[in-house]
Amino acid sequence: MILRRVARPLLASIFIMGGVNALRQKEGHAEVAKPFLHKAADKTVARKTGESPETLPGDPVTFVQVDAAVKIAAGTMLSLGVLPRVASAALLSSLVPTTLAAHAFWEEKDPEQRQQQLIEFLKNAGLAGGLLLAVADTGGKPSLGWRARHAAEEAGHHVQGAAGTVQRRAGVAAAKTGVAADRAALKAAKAGAKAGKSTGMTLGTAKGTAKGKRKAAKAVTSTMGGAAKAVKGGGRKHAHKHGHKHAHKHRHHHRAMAQHH
Repeated sequence: MILRRVARPLLASIFIMGGVNALRQKEGHAEVAKPFLHKAADKTVARKTGESPETLPGDPVTFVQVDAAVKIAAGTMLSLGVLPRVASAALLSSLVPTTLAAHAFWEEKDPEQRQQQLIEFLKNAGLAGGLLLAVADTGGKPSLGWRARHAAEEAGHHVQGAAGTVQRRAGVAAAKTGVAADRAALKAAKAGAKAGKSTGMTLGTAKGTAKGKRKAAKAVTSTMGGAAKAVKGGGRKHAHKHGHKHAHKHRHHHRAMAQHH
C-alpha cells in the first residue's frame, strides 16, 4: 500500500537521524543520560545489592552507543518495510528511556526550560503513538489475535462436525441394529408359527393314533367277549343234550329190568 510506503520512512527518519547524532556526540549524550542511569540503577540493582551507583559496572557512553545503533538499525528496517512491526517495537523500547532521560520536564526549575522540555516530551509522546500504530499495523493481514480466535473457532467447528458425524453414524448404526433386530424377531415369529403348526399336526396325529388304538382295543375286547359267550353258550347246550340222552337211556334200562321181573 502506498500510504504505508510513505508513512514508514517519514516515521523512521527522525530515529535514524537521532541515532547518527548520538554517535557523533556520544559524550554529550552520555552526560545527559548519566543522571537517569544512576537513578535507575539506584532504584533497581543498588537497592537490592546495597552497592553505590558509582561502583556499579556500566559506562553511559556504551549505553548511548547501543541506543544509537538500535535507532539506526530499527529505523532502517521500518523505512524499508522489513519486519516493520518488530522494528517499531524496538524503536518504541528505545524511545521511552531516551525521553525520560533527556526530557524530564518535571525536574526543571526554570519555567522556560520546563516549557521547552514539555514540548520535546510531547513530541516524543506523539512519536510513541505513531510507533504503537505501526506495531499494531498488520499490513492488511489478520492480526495474531484474530488468527488465534479464528483457529479456535475452526477447531471448534471441526470438533462439532466430527461429533455430529459420530452421532449420525451412531444413529445409522442404531437404526440398522433395530432393523436387524426386527427382522430377527420376524424370522423367530415365523419359525415359532411353523413349529407350532408342526407341533399341532404332530399332536393331532398322535391323538388320532391313540384314538384308533383305543377303538381297535375295544373291538378286540368286544370280539373276545363275544367268543367267550359263544363258547359258554355252546357248552351249556352240549351239557343239556348229553344229560337228556343219559336220562333217556337210564329210563329205558329201568323199564327193561321191570319187564324181566
